Amino acid sequence: MTKLRLAIVGAGPAGIYAADILLKTERRFDVSIDLFEHLPAPYGLVRYGVAPDHPRIKGVIGALREVLDRGDIRIFGNVRFGEDIVLDDLKRHYHAVIFATGAVRDADLDIPGIDAEGSFGAADFVSWFDGHPDVPRTWPLTASSVGVIGNGNVALDISRMLAKHAEDLLPTEVPQNVYEILEASPVTDVHVFGRRGPAQVKFTPLELRELGELRDVDMVVYDEDFDYDDASRAAIESNKQVKVIDRVLQSWRQRPSVNNAGGTASRRLHLHFWARPVEVRTDAQGRVAALVYERTRPDGSGGVEGTGEMREVPIGQLYRAVGYFGSPLPGVPFDERHGVIPNHEGQVLAADSNERIPGMYATGWIKRGPVGLIGHTKSDAMETIQHLVNDQGSWWQPEDPSEEAIPALLAERGVAWTDLDGWHRLDEHEMALGQPQGRARVKVVPRDEMVRISRGE
Repeated sequence: MTKLRLAIVGAGPAGIYAADILLKTERRFDVSIDLFEHLPAPYGLVRYGVAPDHPRIKGVIGALREVLDRGDIRIFGNVRFGEDIVLDDLKRHYHAVIFATGAVRDADLDIPGIDAEGSFGAADFVSWFDGHPDVPRTWPLTASSVGVIGNGNVALDISRMLAKHAEDLLPTEVPQNVYEILEASPVTDVHVFGRRGPAQVKFTPLELRELGELRDVDMVVYDEDFDYDDASRAAIESNKQVKVIDRVLQSWRQRPSVNNAGGTASRRLHLHFWARPVEVRTDAQGRVAALVYERTRPDGSGGVEGTGEMREVPIGQLYRAVGYFGSPLPGVPFDERHGVIPNHEGQVLAADSNERIPGMYATGWIKRGPVGLIGHTKSDAMETIQHLVNDQGSWWQPEDPSEEAIPALLAERGVAWTDLDGWHRLDEHEMALGQPQGRARVKVVPRDEMVRISRGE
């Protein structure tokens, strides 16, 4: 019987789901899977891309943990593809590879002043407050008034973390250095800008509702934003999710804080709809001083058009949450325009000819772009795995597919890799750090410390 030796690059939900689906798929061959992850710990954006006060989403880790804990998938953490191991190594030791590296860069926003001092991408801020080992330990929270561009869940995550009182994060797994900086934060006002109306937002009702539950934070919405057109009214009537979002926003309109009047909280979170960012104004030192936006309106066909009316909101920092973008991998085709690996249903295609490249596959956000929730990743992986199974005749023919080859190769190159037992050690260590304080865990942030604990050194 043939045995498929498969490498998967990326140990987030996309990579783990792909491994699990393949092992459960009906096939005529045995399977041996190795997961490669550039971080010392698995779970990707579930560990490093979800705000610490979202334990419900973090619960996805429980399902991923069950897959890894079965023991039929090996994991090599702290191994950088393109540095510690390269594509030629994979061809030498595996029959195929699936790339599941996600999308962790910020998409660009092309407006004047966007690169000013005090203007940041959402991905960097999220990585910081989630304790990602490869970003600085500090963050310059220096402004009392802050802007966030975007109307998706990431924009709301950032806004919530900026507006929330730091002590309310203590029961979560927020890293200690993050807590201390948030506790000293001077932020009093967070302004969220979206170019469409309340009935066209991209965030989920749960995320929105959570904003209104923040302690000592007034929600500020503006009556002028709720003059709905027929398309908006139809969206509210026909879509249950939109209807719930509208109900939440309408309830906020009844609060004393609406339109900046009568609020009593020490912090305010302002939602500006029909606001298309035009320019970031700066002060004499080149720092963010204000956001200029054009007031938009419905165009009658579900989109928006500009009104020509410009408005300016004074802010001292700005965060753009306009989407994530994939990163190229050494030796792997890449579509610079869309930030994905070019592919047909997960089969990697050559960038210049669109011809299928045998042995190479993609799944998750690096395959389809950063759209959809974690659940979409499963159906995405199923499509890729089906092609992998059917393509048996065009797999690579490795020189040495033995399972001993990779540990020997990494040891020879001096790579301090981490394995599943190592993740269990780190996991237990973090939970033990949190226990005396009644916290879920305290994340270990420095990479070298993560590796040392994982390896039992």
